[in-house]
Amino acid sequence: MESTVWPRIKSWYIRGVQVGGRDSDLRALFGSNDRGIQVEEQFTNRQEQWEAVTTALTEHARAVAAPGFDVEDLETPRDNVLVFHGVGGIGKSTLSRKVEAALAHDKHRPVQWGEPVRVNTRVLPVRIDLARSAGTDFERVILTLRLALAELGRPLPAFDLALRRYWDHVHPGEPLEDFLRRGGLGRRFGKAVPQQMQSALTDIAQAVLLPGTVGAVVGQITGTLVRALRDHRTSVRALAGCSRLADLLEAEPGPDTLSYYPHLLAWELARLPRGRAVLPVVLLDTFEDVGDRVHRDLERLLQRVVWLMPNAFFVITGRSRLQWAEEALHGQLDWTGPAAWPGLAVPDGPESAGSRGPARQILVGDFSAEDCDDYLARRLTRDGTPVMGPDVRAVITARSHGLPLHLDLAVQRFLAIRRTGRDPRPADLDLDFPALIIRTLSDLTPDERHVLRSVSLLDNFDVALASRAAGMTYESAALRMVERPFVRFDPHAVWPYHLHGVIRSTIRTAGDRADDRWSEHDWTRAATRSFYAIGERWAGAPDPDRELLVNCLRQGLRLARDFGLELGWLTDAAWSYVGDSVWEPLAPPAPDEPAPPTLRTAADALVETLSALARRQHEHRERTVTRLTVVVESGLLPAELRDMAVYYRAKAQRDLGRSRDSRDGMRLVAESGGRLAPAARRGLAHLARLTGDFPTALQTAGTLGWAGRHHRVLGDVWWVQGDMARAAEAYRAARDEAEEHGVAGERATAQAHRALTLAFADPAVARDELDLAHQLLVGLDLRATRLTAHIAALVRDAGTASAQIEGRARVLRAEAATAGIAAARPAVELALGFHHAVLADHPRLDVCLARLREAGRRGDYAYYGDIVCFMSGRPLPDDEPPRARWLDGPGPTRARWRALVTARRALYGGAS
Repeated sequence: MESTVWPRIKSWYIRGVQVGGRDSDLRALFGSNDRGIQVEEQFTNRQEQWEAVTTALTEHARAVAAPGFDVEDLETPRDNVLVFHGVGGIGKSTLSRKVEAALAHDKHRPVQWGEPVRVNTRVLPVRIDLARSAGTDFERVILTLRLALAELGRPLPAFDLALRRYWDHVHPGEPLEDFLRRGGLGRRFGKAVPQQMQSALTDIAQAVLLPGTVGAVVGQITGTLVRALRDHRTSVRALAGCSRLADLLEAEPGPDTLSYYPHLLAWELARLPRGRAVLPVVLLDTFEDVGDRVHRDLERLLQRVVWLMPNAFFVITGRSRLQWAEEALHGQLDWTGPAAWPGLAVPDGPESAGSRGPARQILVGDFSAEDCDDYLARRLTRDGTPVMGPDVRAVITARSHGLPLHLDLAVQRFLAIRRTGRDPRPADLDLDFPALIIRTLSDLTPDERHVLRSVSLLDNFDVALASRAAGMTYESAALRMVERPFVRFDPHAVWPYHLHGVIRSTIRTAGDRADDRWSEHDWTRAATRSFYAIGERWAGAPDPDRELLVNCLRQGLRLARDFGLELGWLTDAAWSYVGDSVWEPLAPPAPDEPAPPTLRTAADALVETLSALARRQHEHRERTVTRLTVVVESGLLPAELRDMAVYYRAKAQRDLGRSRDSRDGMRLVAESGGRLAPAARRGLAHLARLTGDFPTALQTAGTLGWAGRHHRVLGDVWWVQGDMARAAEAYRAARDEAEEHGVAGERATAQAHRALTLAFADPAVARDELDLAHQLLVGLDLRATRLTAHIAALVRDAGTASAQIEGRARVLRAEAATAGIAAARPAVELALGFHHAVLADHPRLDVCLARLREAGRRGDYAYYGDIVCFMSGRPLPDDEPPRARWLDGPGPTRARWRALVTARRALYGGAS
């Protein structure tokens, strides 16, 4: 049974209570009466970590075997440590146990791992669990190291004498063998070590010519040996090579002195015969329980062990990275700084910006979605078939964010639900586990807990923002917290820190049963602090950029919505957002909220408004109108923000061809005199242009100024007159003015219209202008403008039979219909009309004109059919009234459009 449950391995370890691994298997095993369910320990992935172990261990063995390596050299930098750190429950202890087993015997190496360790010396793994639950103190650490080396089958006289002297002084009257037996340490080697120590003392007594019983005269042996060493007697030549032995034996025995004895172990290991040499690999698990960032007494002792045993290799697993390479710890630890621990230091310089961190400190990452599913599928099986269905596994995987502890807790809940007599459904596992909160908070100070809960409200943060959100006037707690493994670092983000997804979700949504849990008022106060701190960061930025604005808006909108806060700084930020016409995704729907959402506060209404504006680039314009109508009719927004909803609803109505509704909305906003009044007057000019009232549109353009985008309105008027040179110049001026004001969306829109204008006049020039338009659209979400650019490409290629114009036009018609942008469809037909006119393809011209007449029956763009007649040299229909008030009459306009067709025919060698 033992061989199947827990493999016997030739190594020594102290093992405490672990979450996950074998103990969690037993919980699962005893969680159900169904003996048909097979509960198997699963170990998924971690191949990268194993490769790090094998690589580092190989390098270490090579360094120890190199000529000139001196175990007594106390000044050479140490590179005999490998650290795995990560959030609680990520699988560090399981990794530690698996590494121990794989090093002890290759058959225990998981199948996912690659090659075994290949070194010339026998590897001896020694795993020590430092968890508080394991009751491991420093004395037990030293005893465990010695017990593991009992496998050598020989005394280690220098160390054994020092240890025996220490034991008799600190534990008078208590035999070491009895202590080992009572404490469980001697289960395997309890007799061997005392016997080897007795043998060592006997040999030393004989060497210094002391007669009698060794056990009764340890102090005398020590004194005599020290004198012999000082006098360089040949009888103690074997021990004289250890230059610091006499000093250690003279020092007063105690825990501090004990921490220097590993130097004697290292010396003894270094003088082993070649055939009996070993390379100890000491795995120190649960290192976070060694102490905290203030009390480092035990950490200092353990660091001495690592430094004084340069021929041993140490694999440390814990929640936090080691700080030994930081100069600031000088005085708290004996050896600090990057010169002492080069592998533990964070790389400096610009080349390290994308570095994953110190070479020997590795963050244990989350499982991938595939690994999570594989873990759950194999964890509980019946006759080799997964007990958990794929739908249940998918929900658990999504909730876990790759954290193995969450997977294990989900398995326990799955079994608990089965005990009620029903099969668990996906909804039963779509939750967070309060146990994760306790696990996360367990080793944090009260201040760090306060900061952690505060930043769980934020998508990302920096140290200053975390401190402000927590209401602290000092940053020390935040500085400590961001070093924790559940805080992730992204150097490219606006604020570089963010919480691990499952930790943040759990703290915010799971039932908090900690002693210092927050009330609802505590959460609201923290949200209010965070909200205003974010607003101050945006308003106080010397040169606030778009990324900062969007980041602040996303977080501020969520806080205001979820906690019912007043809009405050969000009003100005919202105007800045719409002013650039970029339309990044901004506000997700409220959690578990049906569509359309229920609007209760001004924050709800603003979230819905900005979300509708951003989503209109991906939704049908009818959907945009519906969403904004709900906002307008709610009456929750202040007047100036209500204008925003009314204006953009009017724009969407215009795109849909509902000109009357659009005109009413634009007029309402224009008459209000608010921030969007100039834009609304521009909207009225556009509506006049759509009906063919060009004089009114031209006259209005003169009153708009930059705020009303006057140059673009002029370009819109001139190009339909066939005056491409004047229109292109107007669009260039609009583009340059937008660039001066830093409005990326307007700049791209003006350039796309300029490309369309020049596509009629000169295909070669248009090609470069279109390239520029596409460059300016990178990173922008402007659906209508992209359609304009694609239509411009159609016009540019008009007259070439190989350009597949008809097929491309069908695609653009479909895109326009999907987006609900009615204005794009007549523009596509106009481009086709130009193409057919150049080719003198009269049957297709007839079809094109029929489509344009059908589209123009509602009044908008009716004059596009006239333009196609101008292009093809056809007369206007006698039975239809004039469709437009041309600026200089229909005759000159006809001549300009006909000239464009003639020029294109000449360019391509006739109507072919």
